[in-house]
Amino acid sequence: MTTGRSNKLVGQTGEYLVAGELSRRGLIATTFTGNVPHYDIIASDEAGRHVSVQVKASRGASWQFCNMTHYCDITFDGKRQILGAARDCPVRGLIVTFVRIEDDGRDRFYVLPWETLRDLLIEHHKAHLQKHDGVRPKKWDSLHAAISEDVLEPYRDGWDIVQEYLR
Repeated sequence: MTTGRSNKLVGQTGEYLVAGELSRRGLIATTFTGNVPHYDIIASDEAGRHVSVQVKASRGASWQFCNMTHYCDITFDGKRQILGAARDCPVRGLIVTFVRIEDDGRDRFYVLPWETLRDLLIEHHKAHLQKHDGVRPKKWDSLHAAISEDVLEPYRDGWDIVQEYLR
């Protein structure tokens, strides 16, 4: 059974793992432990340039998102969901890092721009709705979404994006 405490520990572990990886790459990485909206870490280089990083951590092969309206407009036509315009990134130059936490310490990282995540979530949500004529099968008004590790595979260890965003 998953508890609030275990979820908090997974999130905190993910933040520290990402901060550690950023530090290995020569950046000062400061965590905020959930106290800042939209991002969890600020990483800065020797020149004082910085990048904001949002961390999503999981012990499983998928990550859950409770509200798709953070990524696009959604309206309803009866029970049918209609996806509208994509949302702008809430923070300029935001990077999202997904961490798959493994008990054996062989954690996996997937690093991508927030806009890329947004587009992936919209694409998969739209495909799911199309399979069901626009109506979510279990709970028609649910705004939940998920992304799986196989979808994120092209972004595995994509740490280069951090250096690109620092330029």
